[in-house]
Amino acid sequence: MYDPDDPLLARVREVALSFPGSGEKESHGRPAFYTRKVFAYYGGSVKVDGVWDSHDQAILFLPDPAERPALEEDHRFWVPAYLGPSGWLGLDLEPGSDFDEVAELLEESFRATASKRLIAELDEQVR
Repeated sequence: MYDPDDPLLARVREVALSFPGSGEKESHGRPAFYTRKVFAYYGGSVKVDGVWDSHDQAILFLPDPAERPALEEDHRFWVPAYLGPSGWLGLDLEPGSDFDEVAELLEESFRATASKRLIAELDEQVR
């Protein structure tokens, strides 16, 4: 379901694994980044008119609830199958993607799922 040598995955992996206590595992055939809970997936899909549409080079993440309405209005973001009802969004990636934005989205998702101790460690790193 994914190419382990995908250069976009390598960039996502670099960002996601820079967070304290984060790890990577395969879940449902895709890379998943986690601490105590998964905070990001690489790749996903949506069901459109009964047909599955694959988004193999994408991140799935939990947005900050205050920012979710603005993200939903941006045509680049989509609601993934299965995880969408739990608040997750997806963003397709391409070689020219803004990885500062990707890092911010992954950090928000990390903060939504990580323990207070790991969030405090991240805050110390940022200073």
